[in-house]
Amino acid sequence: MTIKERHFGPVWFIPGDNKGRYPFCHSIYIEGPGILIDPASNRERLKELKRDPGVKTIWLSHWHEDHFMHLDLFDELPLMVSREDTAPLSDLERFLDGYGIEPNARDEWRTLAKDIFHFHPRKPHAFLPLGSSLSFESIQVELLAAPGHTPGSVALRFPDQGVLFLADYDLTPFGPWYGDVGSNIEQTISSIKMLQQIPASTWLTSHERGVFENPPGALWQRYLDVIYEREEKLLALLDRPCTMNDIVNTWIVYRKPREPLSFYTFAEKAMMTKHLERLIRKGVVENQKGSYKRVQVNK
Repeated sequence: MTIKERHFGPVWFIPGDNKGRYPFCHSIYIEGPGILIDPASNRERLKELKRDPGVKTIWLSHWHEDHFMHLDLFDELPLMVSREDTAPLSDLERFLDGYGIEPNARDEWRTLAKDIFHFHPRKPHAFLPLGSSLSFESIQVELLAAPGHTPGSVALRFPDQGVLFLADYDLTPFGPWYGDVGSNIEQTISSIKMLQQIPASTWLTSHERGVFENPPGALWQRYLDVIYEREEKLLALLDRPCTMNDIVNTWIVYRKPREPLSFYTFAEKAMMTKHLERLIRKGVVENQKGSYKRVQVNK
């Protein structure tokens, strides 16, 4: 299925390369104020937008690299991001800290960040005012705090057009991502439920399908259920003691090893760490000297 550029009045959906799959995303352009959101779609199309009708400001829905890959095209323009997501953009080491990258893997990630994603330290011109409604000559934009994926993730509602931009709460079969140091499963669940309740006639997302013109309906619950299914599989595995390596090599999140293996091993571990932390807080799992096991309840 080819994903095409779509215009919903002044709200333009700009499809990303490879159907917006990582390391790309779909971008949003707001005609009139010339706001470009998440410049990591198609480099040539973004250059065209810059020339005509023109880009005046860049917004980021959050700090991840697959949302700023082509930001280097617009370095002279004002940048806005939520206050909570500013730190990883300010310094390469803080960017790696945001993912919890271990010392022995940092050289590889430094190269990736600079060569593929054109990373260099950036300071926002201003912070996106979460919880506010901004009015421009042609359009009104509501900025919704949607933490969980990252602490400062932003969703956008365009009430006059009936459009809701969900960013990385993308309703894909893969399910939500919450593997950063600052990610939070409980907040992810709350944000998804909050977004589900917001009235809209068109839903836009950052990855894969990208445009939903019929109510997502059961897709919302299916998306949430991925979190619970991951947790159930982990608990079943922990009927016997398992090390982190045992857990990662089960590939609960990604289902099988993928290339580059170092990247996906990191991602699997990051996601499983969040689930383990959550289950330990709930008293369902215990960690005994690096060995994780389900707590047996005496009946």
